[in-house]
Amino acid sequence: MIDLYTASTGNGRRAAIALEECGLPYTVHKLDLGKGDVKKPEFLKINPAGAIPAIVDPDGPGGKKVVLAQSGAIVLYAAEKSGKFIPKDPAKRAEAYQWFMQATTDVAPTSSSIFYISTHVPVKDPANTGYFEQRFLTQLGIVDKQLEGKEYLVGECSIADLALYPVITARKAMVDAAPGLANVKAWAARMAARPAIAKAMANNG
Repeated sequence: MIDLYTASTGNGRRAAIALEECGLPYTVHKLDLGKGDVKKPEFLKINPAGAIPAIVDPDGPGGKKVVLAQSGAIVLYAAEKSGKFIPKDPAKRAEAYQWFMQATTDVAPTSSSIFYISTHVPVKDPANTGYFEQRFLTQLGIVDKQLEGKEYLVGECSIADLALYPVITARKAMVDAAPGLANVKAWAARMAARPAIAKAMANNG
């Protein structure tokens, strides 16, 4: 049984979705970020960076315990352990890695920038927020083109879809209000209808 330490954030949901979709048994340990749970000594032993998500798998490779942080790494670990969501075809697998990285290094950080600039920085400037909002929608335009004629980013549901979906849900109001992006919106509805994703989203809050 994998222990998942998480909170109601995009990164936390990404890890929960990966474990649920991969069919790996896990127990949810919800941490209260506002109360500083991630800075408590018992959690810092799991992830010294003091950030969620993190997992502890007592039955890792070779029967050895695996302690792992970073939501993208957890997605890859769950996919490799279960043998799911990583395409078997080498070319398709490479494509899945590309779109996985696009989700985790381009789209997700831009979404995070919107959050921090609009809520946490000392001087809040609507123009700066607007810049990142437009950048986010531009990136989704690229995703929309990729989804043309496809149910999922590389044809079959893969690590790329699992990585991107929580980012879209975090910005659902913006995505719904944006003109166009018909393929992204249809894909998001398709992902939301997957039973494992619905369960993971409910479990993770």
